[in-house]
This record gives sequence, structure tokens and C-alpha cells, in this order.
Amino acid sequence: MTEILVQDVTGGGISTDARVIDHPAWPELKNAVEEIRAWQSADGSIDFEAEDAPARSRVELTLDRVVAAVEQLSPLLPHDAAYHRALVSDLRKWAESGFAVPDFLDALLAFHPAADRVDGLQHLVLFPMYTQNGNPDRNLEAVVLRMVWPEWLADLERTRYDNPLFCGITFEDFTAGYDTNSAVLFPETIAVREAPERFTWGGIFCDREAARFRKVTGAAVDTLGIELPADIAAMIEDQERCEKAFVLWDMVHDRTHSHGDLPFDPFMIKQRQPFWMYGLEELRCDLTAFKEAVKLEAEGNTHGRDVQYAVLFDRMFRFPLSGDRNRNYDGLGGQLLFAYLHKHDVVRWTDNTLKIDWQRAPEVTNQLCAEIEKLYRDGIDRPKLVHWFKAYELVSTYLAPHPGSKWAKGPDALDLSLPPRKLVDDVLPDEFPLSMFFEALAKKLKGVIADTKGITAAGAPRTERAAA
Repeated sequence: MTEILVQDVTGGGISTDARVIDHPAWPELKNAVEEIRAWQSADGSIDFEAEDAPARSRVELTLDRVVAAVEQLSPLLPHDAAYHRALVSDLRKWAESGFAVPDFLDALLAFHPAADRVDGLQHLVLFPMYTQNGNPDRNLEAVVLRMVWPEWLADLERTRYDNPLFCGITFEDFTAGYDTNSAVLFPETIAVREAPERFTWGGIFCDREAARFRKVTGAAVDTLGIELPADIAAMIEDQERCEKAFVLWDMVHDRTHSHGDLPFDPFMIKQRQPFWMYGLEELRCDLTAFKEAVKLEAEGNTHGRDVQYAVLFDRMFRFPLSGDRNRNYDGLGGQLLFAYLHKHDVVRWTDNTLKIDWQRAPEVTNQLCAEIEKLYRDGIDRPKLVHWFKAYELVSTYLAPHPGSKWAKGPDALDLSLPPRKLVDDVLPDEFPLSMFFEALAKKLKGVIADTKGITAAGAPRTERAAA
């Protein structure tokens, strides 16, 4: 990693290669945070009347350890000095409140990682927060991370895929809330008294995504007998190469939520919709990244082909089998992609082997993207309920609905006198069950997927796999 020099308040150079996690204050901070986490309620407060509750004096002493550790580590990260000062202030105000529901808005407003996207730059982040796909409670979490912002990515963002809030990041170390399936750091998850007018950053851990992808894809390739072209086999063996693919995929995906012919901001505001609408939105963003990757490959960009197969394999093999079946919109998107490619003979399950037409895969995947884009474009002129039914029609063309579904029976099976949001109650938790293929594959891969909990680059597979 390139050494980066930043200036501290005294004008001396401090290298970001001096790893925060190697400083003795980091394990002290981590241990103190873990102690406090165990005492917190779901909303982040500490109930001193609860059974086995700690003495308030004990919590205050532990919080003093947290503050002291932050103050010792902060000089290693002068670019975060204002944030760390606000953080210490919010920690002390939390103690003064009697450890009520925490409010770290001032610290959040002082943290601006997207304003200084320098490849390899470290950040020490501490907030009361839930971790998406991880811990649902707003406990204190501490994480040390590095920015992933190589020049080639910065150039693409600057000239082609403007996304000023996006932060590609990797883990250095973390507390228990990130020893989970969470691969994001989002400001929306932080405990604050009120939401700020706008969020100024969002981070995605490409090292966890890449390591998880490699482990699950490797198991799927072995289980299904897939013959990989040599360059794709080499990609799956290369953690750094996969991280680059994921950070590019994530950057394009993230911006797509606000780009294109959208029926008024379909996903970025809170609204109640059938879960297949969220599934289509996430898939639209992924397939847009795929489409852009096809263009990049044609232009000679070395990461374009990698992004295509990261999207295909992660969507087809991991997404349908991850999480439970309760309104699993990401799982639904993966099922739809696989079924579409199968319907168009790009993938074939024959003789207990999955065969992939590598030449036609880009063209046909882009066809599905075009179908979803047409649904969105036409949706601008449709009432909401009609748009939902048209989306259901698209999905059910390729995936069999549950036989007990009211939505599958059409509008006559629903009480259309109710507002659309009430009709969401008639959506089954598993409206589009897994096919027999995926039910069988789940038995082979569920354990592998479970083993990716908390994975980072350090836990990524190192085995060699033969290429076709």
C-alpha cells in the first residue's frame, strides 16, 4: 500500500501505515466498548433498574476508558480530529444523560470520510448503531477501516459515474456487531435525535464482499461442476482482484438508485411496497452495473469482465440461499436472474452439471436489465397498484408463485377498495418459493454461506482450482 503522509496539528508528518490497531489503545478501546455493549438495551440506553444491571459508577469508569483510548488514537488520524472531538463530547453527554437513548448527531455531522477519499487512509469510527444484516440493536460499535480509492476508480467516478458520497472501504478490526454478515457502514443506522437534512457518505466493505463471494462461488463451482474459463478461475482465486471488482460494482450500483427512468424515487424513501418491488430495484441496480461493465470491457478496462462475473455468480449462487425466506427481496432478485438465464438457455442443468454459455451471458443478462428498465419507464404513467401488478407479472413470467398466493390470482382476488399499502398484507412471506434446483443446492451451500459470517480478507480461501 502506498504510504500516505498527513499533517497533525503541530505540523509533523504522520504515516497512515502506522496502523491504528497496532497501538495499545486499540485493544483497550475495543474491550471497553464490548463491555458497554453487553449492558445496552435495544435502543442503546442502559437500564440500571434491570436485573443484573451494572452500577452506574462502573459504566462511567468504562466510558472513561473509551474516551481515553479515543484521545490516544486520534493523533494517528488528524484528518478525523474534529470528528473525534465531537465524538468525545457526545460520549460525555451520554453519560450526563444517565445513559439514556444515545444521541450522536453532533459526531455524525462532524464525520466526512467522502470529503477526503484517499486510497489507504485510515478511520477510527465509533457510534451507537445497528449493523445492517448484523446486529439489529443500536449498540456501541467501534471499527477501524481503510479507504479504497485507487486512481483508476477515482478517475471513473470523476469522469463517468459521479458518486460523491460513495466510500469503498476495508476492515482493519471491529467490535461484535461487525462479526456478522454486515458489509456496510451507513449513517442512517446511527442513533441520533433527528435525521440530518442530508447524508454525506456511505461505506461498503469490499473486502468482506470479495471474501464471501470467493468462498461461496468456489463451493458452487465445485458442487455444480462448472467449467470456468481460465481468466474467471484466476479471478476467483485472487482476493485483491475481487475487491477491485466489488468496489467498482458497488459504486455504480449505489448511484443507480437515483438514475434512470424512475417512477418517482422507487427505493430511497420510506414507503410500503410488496417485497418484489424492492427485489426488482436492487436487481436493476446490479444489472446496470453489469451493463456498464460490459461497456468497460469492450473499451479495454481490465475490471469490466470481473464485475460481470461477480454480479452473475453472487446473484445466482449466494443471494437466493442467504437469509430466511421472509420477504427476502435480494434472494428473489437472484432467483429471477438465474431463471431468466435458464429460460434463455444461457445456463443449463444437465447430467448433474451446470453448463454456462459464456458468450451469450452478457447479451441475455442485458436483456433482463432492459425488461426491468421498460417496466420502470412505463410505470411513470401507471397508478401505483397497476405498476405493482405489472411488476408481479414480470417476475411470475420466470418464477412460479406460491400456489396459495392471492396476488397470483389477480386483482379479483384482492379487496381493491383498500389503499395499496393495505394490500401488501396479502403478500405471502415467501411469495416466490425456491425451485427444486435451489432447494437441492441450499443443502450443499447453506453451511458454506453460514461460515462466511464475519469473514474478511484474512479469512478468504487460498485453495487452487483447476480452470477449464
